[in-house]
Amino acid sequence: MAEAASKLDRRYTYRDYLGWQDGERWELIGGAVYNMTPVPSRQHQALVGNIFAALHAYFRDKTCEVYVAPFDVRLPAAGEDPDAASNVVQPDIVVVCDKAKLDDRGCLGAPDLVVEVVSPDTAKKDMAEKLDLYERAGVKEYWIVHPGDQTVMVFCLGDDGKYGRHKMYEKGETLAAAIFPELVIELAEIFA
Repeated sequence: MAEAASKLDRRYTYRDYLGWQDGERWELIGGAVYNMTPVPSRQHQALVGNIFAALHAYFRDKTCEVYVAPFDVRLPAAGEDPDAASNVVQPDIVVVCDKAKLDDRGCLGAPDLVVEVVSPDTAKKDMAEKLDLYERAGVKEYWIVHPGDQTVMVFCLGDDGKYGRHKMYEKGETLAAAIFPELVIELAEIFA
Protein backbone atom coordinates (compact mmCIF):
# COMPACT_ATOMS: atom_id res chain seq x y z
CA MET A 1 0.00 0.00 0.00
CA ALA A 2 2.86 2.40 0.75
CA GLU A 3 4.16 1.89 -2.78
CA ALA A 4 0.75 2.69 -4.24
CA ALA A 5 0.52 5.88 -2.19
CA SER A 6 3.98 6.95 -3.34
CA LYS A 7 2.83 6.72 -6.96
CA LEU A 8 0.53 9.67 -6.36
CA ASP A 9 3.32 12.06 -5.38
CA ARG A 10 4.91 13.00 -8.73
CA ARG A 11 4.56 12.92 -12.52
CA TYR A 12 5.28 9.71 -14.39
CA THR A 13 5.93 8.49 -17.94
CA TYR A 14 5.21 5.30 -19.82
CA ARG A 15 8.76 4.17 -19.03
CA ASP A 16 7.91 4.35 -15.29
CA TYR A 17 4.59 2.63 -15.90
CA LEU A 18 6.30 -0.34 -17.59
CA GLY A 19 8.36 -0.97 -14.45
CA TRP A 20 5.40 -1.29 -12.09
CA GLN A 21 4.93 -4.98 -11.32
CA ASP A 22 2.60 -4.63 -8.34
CA GLY A 23 -0.46 -6.41 -9.77
CA GLU A 24 -2.42 -3.17 -9.92
CA ARG A 25 -3.73 -1.41 -13.02
CA TRP A 26 -2.82 2.24 -13.56
CA GLU A 27 -3.50 5.05 -16.02
CA LEU A 28 -1.43 8.18 -16.63
CA ILE A 29 -3.06 11.43 -17.69
CA GLY A 30 -0.65 14.32 -18.00
CA GLY A 31 1.79 12.28 -15.90
CA ALA A 32 -0.68 12.04 -13.02
CA VAL A 33 -1.40 8.52 -11.77
CA TYR A 34 -4.88 6.99 -11.51
CA ASN A 35 -5.36 3.59 -9.89
CA MET A 36 -7.63 1.31 -11.95
CA THR A 37 -7.33 -1.70 -9.64
CA PRO A 38 -10.76 -1.73 -7.94
CA VAL A 39 -12.91 -4.46 -9.44
CA PRO A 40 -15.64 -3.03 -11.71
CA SER A 41 -19.25 -3.77 -10.79
CA ARG A 42 -21.18 -6.60 -12.40
CA GLN A 43 -23.37 -4.02 -14.18
CA HIS A 44 -20.29 -2.26 -15.56
CA GLN A 45 -18.87 -5.53 -16.88
CA ALA A 46 -22.21 -6.55 -18.41
CA LEU A 47 -22.45 -3.24 -20.29
CA VAL A 48 -18.85 -3.47 -21.49
CA GLY A 49 -19.53 -7.04 -22.66
CA ASN A 50 -22.74 -6.08 -24.48
CA ILE A 51 -21.12 -3.13 -26.25
CA PHE A 52 -18.01 -5.15 -27.11
CA ALA A 53 -20.18 -7.93 -28.56
CA ALA A 54 -22.09 -5.45 -30.76
CA LEU A 55 -18.91 -3.77 -31.97
CA HIS A 56 -17.08 -7.05 -32.50
CA ALA A 57 -19.97 -8.40 -34.59
CA TYR A 58 -20.05 -5.24 -36.72
CA PHE A 59 -16.28 -5.14 -37.34
CA ARG A 60 -15.84 -8.91 -37.82
CA ASP A 61 -15.25 -8.72 -41.60
CA LYS A 62 -13.80 -5.21 -41.67
CA THR A 63 -10.29 -3.82 -41.33
CA CYS A 64 -10.81 -2.18 -37.93
CA GLU A 65 -10.07 -4.12 -34.73
CA VAL A 66 -11.90 -3.95 -31.39
CA TYR A 67 -10.18 -4.34 -28.01
CA VAL A 68 -11.44 -4.44 -24.44
CA ALA A 69 -9.57 -3.39 -21.27
CA PRO A 70 -7.02 -4.02 -20.05
CA PHE A 71 -5.44 -2.68 -23.23
CA ASP A 72 -2.86 0.13 -23.13
CA VAL A 73 -3.46 3.17 -25.30
CA ARG A 74 -0.39 5.42 -25.38
CA LEU A 75 -1.10 8.99 -26.39
CA PRO A 76 2.22 10.86 -26.61
CA ALA A 77 2.14 14.59 -27.28
CA ALA A 78 3.44 15.78 -30.65
CA GLY A 79 7.17 15.05 -30.86
CA GLU A 80 7.21 13.20 -27.54
CA ASP A 81 9.16 9.94 -27.30
CA PRO A 82 6.52 7.20 -26.95
CA ASP A 83 8.38 5.71 -23.97
CA ALA A 84 8.32 9.14 -22.31
CA ALA A 85 4.58 9.59 -22.96
CA SER A 86 2.75 11.04 -19.98
CA ASN A 87 -0.62 9.75 -21.20
CA VAL A 88 -1.36 6.03 -21.01
CA VAL A 89 -4.99 4.97 -20.61
CA GLN A 90 -6.98 1.75 -20.57
CA PRO A 91 -10.38 2.59 -22.05
CA ASP A 92 -13.13 0.04 -21.58
CA ILE A 93 -13.32 -0.50 -25.37
CA VAL A 94 -11.36 0.85 -28.33
CA VAL A 95 -11.71 0.52 -32.09
CA VAL A 96 -8.49 0.94 -34.08
CA CYS A 97 -8.63 1.11 -37.88
CA ASP A 98 -4.99 2.01 -38.57
CA LYS A 99 -3.11 -1.23 -37.91
CA ALA A 100 0.21 0.66 -37.93
CA LYS A 101 -0.83 2.00 -34.49
CA LEU A 102 -1.01 -1.53 -33.03
CA ASP A 103 1.94 -3.30 -31.44
CA ASP A 104 2.54 -5.88 -28.74
CA ARG A 105 2.08 -3.19 -26.08
CA GLY A 106 -1.36 -2.08 -27.33
CA CYS A 107 -2.11 1.06 -29.33
CA LEU A 108 0.30 3.93 -29.99
CA GLY A 109 -1.75 6.93 -31.04
CA ALA A 110 -5.42 7.79 -31.08
CA PRO A 111 -7.93 4.99 -31.61
CA ASP A 112 -10.81 5.84 -33.94
CA LEU A 113 -13.48 5.13 -31.32
CA VAL A 114 -13.23 4.99 -27.53
CA VAL A 115 -15.99 3.77 -25.19
CA GLU A 116 -15.93 4.41 -21.44
CA VAL A 117 -18.59 3.04 -19.08
CA VAL A 118 -18.62 5.40 -16.11
CA SER A 119 -18.81 4.40 -12.48
CA PRO A 120 -19.10 6.63 -9.42
CA ASP A 121 -15.31 6.39 -9.03
CA THR A 122 -14.48 7.26 -12.66
CA ALA A 123 -17.25 9.64 -13.79
CA LYS A 124 -15.31 12.87 -13.25
CA LYS A 125 -12.17 11.50 -14.91
CA ASP A 126 -14.10 10.07 -17.88
CA MET A 127 -16.15 13.23 -18.42
CA ALA A 128 -13.39 15.79 -17.88
CA GLU A 129 -9.77 14.62 -17.99
CA LYS A 130 -10.28 11.84 -20.52
CA LEU A 131 -12.66 13.91 -22.66
CA ASP A 132 -10.00 16.62 -22.92
CA LEU A 133 -7.23 14.08 -23.52
CA TYR A 134 -9.14 12.23 -26.26
CA GLU A 135 -9.99 15.51 -27.97
CA ARG A 136 -6.35 16.69 -27.90
CA ALA A 137 -5.11 13.28 -29.10
CA GLY A 138 -7.55 13.21 -32.04
CA VAL A 139 -9.90 10.37 -31.05
CA LYS A 140 -12.59 10.73 -33.73
CA GLU A 141 -15.51 9.50 -31.62
CA TYR A 142 -15.91 9.09 -27.86
CA TRP A 143 -18.85 7.38 -26.16
CA ILE A 144 -19.52 7.90 -22.45
CA VAL A 145 -21.98 5.28 -21.19
CA HIS A 146 -23.96 6.10 -18.02
CA PRO A 147 -25.31 2.87 -16.46
CA GLY A 148 -27.57 4.58 -13.91
CA ASP A 149 -29.25 6.90 -16.42
CA GLN A 150 -29.09 4.28 -19.18
CA THR A 151 -27.75 6.87 -21.61
CA VAL A 152 -24.82 7.24 -23.98
CA MET A 153 -23.19 10.58 -24.72
CA VAL A 154 -21.48 10.62 -28.13
CA PHE A 155 -18.76 13.17 -28.89
CA CYS A 156 -17.47 13.55 -32.45
CA LEU A 157 -14.32 15.36 -33.50
CA GLY A 158 -15.09 18.25 -35.83
CA ASP A 159 -12.99 19.64 -38.66
CA ASP A 160 -11.60 22.14 -36.14
CA GLY A 161 -10.17 19.28 -34.04
CA LYS A 162 -12.68 19.90 -31.24
CA TYR A 163 -15.57 17.90 -29.86
CA GLY A 164 -18.71 19.86 -30.54
CA ARG A 165 -21.91 19.51 -28.60
CA HIS A 166 -22.50 15.87 -27.70
CA LYS A 167 -25.43 13.82 -28.89
CA MET A 168 -27.39 11.98 -26.19
CA TYR A 169 -28.99 8.58 -26.71
CA GLU A 170 -31.37 6.90 -24.25
CA LYS A 171 -32.17 3.25 -23.57
CA GLY A 172 -35.03 2.92 -26.08
CA GLU A 173 -33.16 4.59 -28.94
CA THR A 174 -30.86 3.41 -31.70
CA LEU A 175 -27.32 4.74 -31.49
CA ALA A 176 -25.88 5.55 -34.90
CA ALA A 177 -22.11 5.94 -34.90
CA ALA A 178 -20.97 9.12 -36.62
CA ILE A 179 -17.71 7.80 -38.09
CA PHE A 180 -19.14 4.40 -39.04
CA PRO A 181 -22.53 5.28 -40.61
CA GLU A 182 -23.67 1.67 -40.96
CA LEU A 183 -22.96 0.89 -37.30
CA VAL A 184 -26.23 1.07 -35.38
CA ILE A 185 -26.77 -0.30 -31.88
CA GLU A 186 -30.10 -0.86 -30.19
CA LEU A 187 -29.56 0.52 -26.71
CA ALA A 188 -32.43 -1.49 -25.27
CA GLU A 189 -30.28 -4.57 -25.93
CA ILE A 190 -27.16 -2.97 -24.46
CA PHE A 191 -28.92 -1.91 -21.26
CA ALA A 192 -31.02 -5.10 -20.96
